[in-house]
Amino acid sequence: MKVILRIAAVYNILWGLWVGLFPDQFFELVGMQPPLHTTIWQGMGMVIGVFGLGYWWASYAPLRHWPIVAVGFLGKIFGPAGFFINYALGEIEFGFFYTLITNDFIWWIPFGYILWKVHKDYKWRLAD
Repeated sequence: MKVILRIAAVYNILWGLWVGLFPDQFFELVGMQPPLHTTIWQGMGMVIGVFGLGYWWASYAPLRHWPIVAVGFLGKIFGPAGFFINYALGEIEFGFFYTLITNDFIWWIPFGYILWKVHKDYKWRLAD
C-alpha cells in the first residue's frame, strides 16, 4: 500500500506540474484545440498535484489515512462519469478520454484494494 500511494503521489505531482507549466501540451498531443482559458486547466493540474501530496502523506500509514485514499478514489470514479456524461451530451471532445487512463482507470484496482483492506481489517472495530 505504501508503494502504491507513493507511485500515485509522484505521478500526480508530476502531472500537476506538467499541466501547470505546459498547459497547452496535452491538447497538442491529442490534436485538440487548447482551451481559451488555460488557467482553468492549470487549476485542475494544481488540484491533482495537491492530491499527490495527500497520497504521499497517506503512504506513511495507509490504513489510518484511508479517508485521503477514499476521496482520491471517489474522484477517480466521478471524473470518468463526468467525462462520459459530457461526451454523450457533445460538450467535450473524445481526446479528454486519454487523461482518464492514467489519471483514473489504472488507480481503481490499487485504491480499491487499499479501501477493501481497510474495511476488512477495521470492520470489527465499527461494532465498538
